Amino acid sequence: MVLERLVVLLSELAARCLGNAHFRRHFHLWVALLILLGPGLTFHVSHSTVFANRRNFLYLYFLRSGWGWTCLLTGGFVLLVSYSSTRSPASCLRHLTRLLVASLLWKGALWSFAQVENATGSCFQPIRSEIPEATAAAHKHSNYPQGGGASASSSPLLLLRETENKASCLAEGFQWRGYDISEDTFLLTFAVLLVAEETAVFRPYLSRGHPAGVPLRLVFLLCSALLLLWNFLLLCVLVYFQRYTHKLLGGALATLCWRLLYHGWYKSGPCWYSPGRPGVGLFDRPDQRDN
Repeated sequence: MVLERLVVLLSELAARCLGNAHFRRHFHLWVALLILLGPGLTFHVSHSTVFANRRNFLYLYFLRSGWGWTCLLTGGFVLLVSYSSTRSPASCLRHLTRLLVASLLWKGALWSFAQVENATGSCFQPIRSEIPEATAAAHKHSNYPQGGGASASSSPLLLLRETENKASCLAEGFQWRGYDISEDTFLLTFAVLLVAEETAVFRPYLSRGHPAGVPLRLVFLLCSALLLLWNFLLLCVLVYFQRYTHKLLGGALATLCWRLLYHGWYKSGPCWYSPGRPGVGLFDRPDQRDN
């Protein structure tokens, strides 16, 4: 009984926050500031913390499967809210289509990033035998994570064949260096914007008196917790890994994709070519508090 009341209380508070008009209008500005200014913290934090290690628990079990977690929890929430509001399988499928579109876009982004890296890169062979002992020791004890501007992999390199592609280069045991647009930054930026958009409908859902049992509230709280986790991991990626321009471009592309979908294409629906924005068609009576 106490746990049920706690779930209700926390879900009500989270719904008010995520459904607030000011939060919805300005959340993308917070994400933009995080991407622009977050990397500046790299000079003011310790690089020996657990979050500077890519084998961290959160990276291994959440970030590597980040899109799967996003689709699983957000898709479950969208399905429950859609069906509870309309009792229509067609309406559920229409709203779930947004996640399908986002998934295809994510896969397309991965392919595009790989093509850019392959087209702009060259193959290098490390010359470890020529590194002075003092330099090698400095690299060994460096606190910078791999992928950063001063990583341990920045040892002297011998340029091989520039026309060689990445797959064959790696197969020979060499290193490929190209313009590596940050997939992690793209993923986390796109995910936080998507989750914030999809979960914002829970406030008008509750205000109209639709059924909201503990299972639905728990799924909503899990989505809210995932949103917080993605924000935290985004900050970690910005502070500890990869180059600034690579992260900036990844975040900018993710924001552009979100803007084109949720504030462009989806605004024209629901119709045969657009699933519509979250919440459209689910609630019969308008509620002024959501404006």
